[in-house]
Amino acid sequence: MKLKIALFGIAKEIVGISSLDLDTPAGQSVTGLMQQLQAQYPALRELSSLAVAVNSEYATDNYQLQERDEIALIPPVSGG
Repeated sequence: MKLKIALFGIAKEIVGISSLDLDTPAGQSVTGLMQQLQAQYPALRELSSLAVAVNSEYATDNYQLQERDEIALIPPVSGG
Protein backbone atom coordinates (compact mmCIF):
# COMPACT_ATOMS: atom_id res chain seq x y z
CA MET A 1 0.00 0.00 0.00
CA LYS A 2 1.08 3.57 -0.55
CA LEU A 3 1.34 5.92 2.42
CA LYS A 4 1.84 9.67 2.50
CA ILE A 5 3.76 10.86 5.54
CA ALA A 6 4.07 14.46 6.72
CA LEU A 7 7.39 15.29 8.36
CA PHE A 8 8.08 18.05 10.85
CA GLY A 9 11.09 19.62 12.57
CA ILE A 10 14.26 17.54 12.71
CA ALA A 11 12.53 14.60 10.96
CA LYS A 12 11.92 16.90 7.98
CA GLU A 13 15.56 18.01 8.05
CA ILE A 14 16.84 14.41 8.16
CA VAL A 15 14.69 13.24 5.24
CA GLY A 16 15.15 16.50 3.34
CA ILE A 17 11.50 16.98 2.36
CA SER A 18 8.27 17.85 4.16
CA SER A 19 6.17 15.02 2.73
CA LEU A 20 7.19 11.48 1.83
CA ASP A 21 5.39 8.86 -0.30
CA LEU A 22 6.24 5.34 0.83
CA ASP A 23 5.27 1.84 -0.36
CA THR A 24 4.67 -0.55 2.55
CA PRO A 25 3.16 -4.01 2.95
CA ALA A 26 -0.61 -4.12 3.57
CA GLY A 27 -1.44 -4.08 7.26
CA GLN A 28 1.82 -2.38 8.19
CA SER A 29 2.01 -1.42 11.86
CA VAL A 30 3.41 1.83 13.20
CA THR A 31 6.42 -0.12 14.49
CA GLY A 32 6.98 -1.65 11.04
CA LEU A 33 6.69 1.75 9.42
CA MET A 34 9.28 3.21 11.79
CA GLN A 35 11.66 0.30 11.11
CA GLN A 36 11.26 0.86 7.37
CA LEU A 37 11.88 4.60 7.70
CA GLN A 38 14.89 4.09 9.99
CA ALA A 39 16.39 1.65 7.46
CA GLN A 40 16.04 4.28 4.71
CA TYR A 41 17.07 7.22 6.90
CA PRO A 42 19.40 5.89 9.67
CA ALA A 43 19.70 9.33 11.29
CA LEU A 44 16.06 8.93 12.46
CA ARG A 45 17.36 6.30 14.94
CA GLU A 46 19.32 9.01 16.72
CA LEU A 47 16.18 10.89 17.80
CA SER A 48 15.38 10.27 21.46
CA SER A 49 11.68 10.08 20.69
CA LEU A 50 9.54 10.44 17.63
CA ALA A 51 5.76 10.36 17.86
CA VAL A 52 3.59 9.05 15.08
CA ALA A 53 0.15 10.57 14.56
CA VAL A 54 -2.47 8.89 12.40
CA ASN A 55 -5.53 10.86 11.38
CA SER A 56 -4.60 13.66 13.82
CA GLU A 57 -4.25 11.39 16.88
CA TYR A 58 -1.15 9.82 18.41
CA ALA A 59 -0.94 6.17 17.37
CA THR A 60 0.26 3.19 19.38
CA ASP A 61 3.11 1.02 18.08
CA ASN A 62 0.78 -1.83 17.06
CA TYR A 63 -1.74 0.37 15.21
CA GLN A 64 -2.42 -1.15 11.77
CA LEU A 65 -2.08 1.51 9.08
CA GLN A 66 -4.54 1.86 6.20
CA GLU A 67 -3.78 3.31 2.77
CA ARG A 68 -5.85 6.47 3.26
CA ASP A 69 -4.51 7.29 6.74
CA GLU A 70 -2.95 10.70 7.24
CA ILE A 71 0.37 10.04 8.94
CA ALA A 72 2.68 12.55 10.59
CA LEU A 73 6.08 12.11 12.25
CA ILE A 74 6.37 14.50 15.15
CA PRO A 75 9.81 14.98 16.75
CA PRO A 76 10.26 16.08 20.35
CA VAL A 77 9.55 19.75 20.99
CA SER A 78 11.45 21.84 23.49
CA GLY A 79 10.91 25.36 24.58
CA GLY A 80 11.00 27.67 27.48
